[in-house]
Amino acid sequence: MSKLKVGVIGCGSISRYRHLPEYAANSQVEIVAVCDIIEDRATEMAEQYNATAYTDYNKMLEEADIDVVSVCTPNYLHAPMSIDALNAGKHVLCEKPMATSEEEAKNMIAAAEASGKKLMIAHNQRFVTSHAKAREIIKSGAAGRIYSFRTAFGHPGPEGWSIDGRESWFFRKDEAFIGAMGDLGVHKTDLMRYLLGEEFVEVGAFVESGAKGDSDVDDNAVCVLKSESGIIGTLAASWAYGKEDNSTIIYAENAVLRLEDHPEYSLVVQYRNGETVNYDLGKIQSNEEGGQNSTRVIEFFVDSIVNDIVPPVSGEEGMKSLNVVLAALESTETKQIVQIKK
Repeated sequence: MSKLKVGVIGCGSISRYRHLPEYAANSQVEIVAVCDIIEDRATEMAEQYNATAYTDYNKMLEEADIDVVSVCTPNYLHAPMSIDALNAGKHVLCEKPMATSEEEAKNMIAAAEASGKKLMIAHNQRFVTSHAKAREIIKSGAAGRIYSFRTAFGHPGPEGWSIDGRESWFFRKDEAFIGAMGDLGVHKTDLMRYLLGEEFVEVGAFVESGAKGDSDVDDNAVCVLKSESGIIGTLAASWAYGKEDNSTIIYAENAVLRLEDHPEYSLVVQYRNGETVNYDLGKIQSNEEGGQNSTRVIEFFVDSIVNDIVPPVSGEEGMKSLNVVLAALESTETKQIVQIKK
């Protein structure tokens, strides 16, 4: 089989540290085009990966010989660009959050169905080794019934990660739509759905701004979630943490599972009978460490195309995780517990 030809829209940090290096490391693809409205950035990445540079993504879709597109742009552009690429007959990997509304997400899914092309959302937390192992333990029944959880994703803010620093689109509501909940919280809604193997049905949330000066996007959030079977837990997403926290603790009938909560072991399972099992499964990705270790997102996306299988984080999966975040925003506005759309 000939190599899949890739075009990447957006040449900021997420493409520089995640998408482009991981495509380059994949033997089944070839990077042939990159696009950014800032010409110097597109040219720099084009030279680095021996690709053609574009400043207009529509022109790239029309002219470049590509099979696959990564959408690595501000949140408000995810849906329109993904839909345009799908309508142009390209497989699409879209960054999270997939859209700014359920309607946009549904339109993306419809475009993928109409085109017969793959749509995957880049929720990489499912592929972290400790998370996959924890899901395996939960599915096996060894932990027994799950009662509760707490999960957090916080760090000092995207200014330390984004190529534009404090001037980044992350802090402009018309481009970001949501802040920490879209940047970090949606990762954890997706992770908890994956770990628990069921959907959330209700959320109560405090989603606030103020940690980042005069920015009008949320930067600090705490949610209480309830699942179909009655599992309750908390989810925190924050740009106000002095040091990165990406931990999850699951409290179950027979064990407590501590994920990314120990300085040495990526998963610690403390059984009720007194036994403790420590798993050294490698470190979770961290923005603080430059993010050079693979997310495996590209690997799974390419595999879904090559083998014509449903991507592990399909558009439908992405929408379910987005809907939890949208319900949390509604909860903080209405000061009510909100039912989550299925």
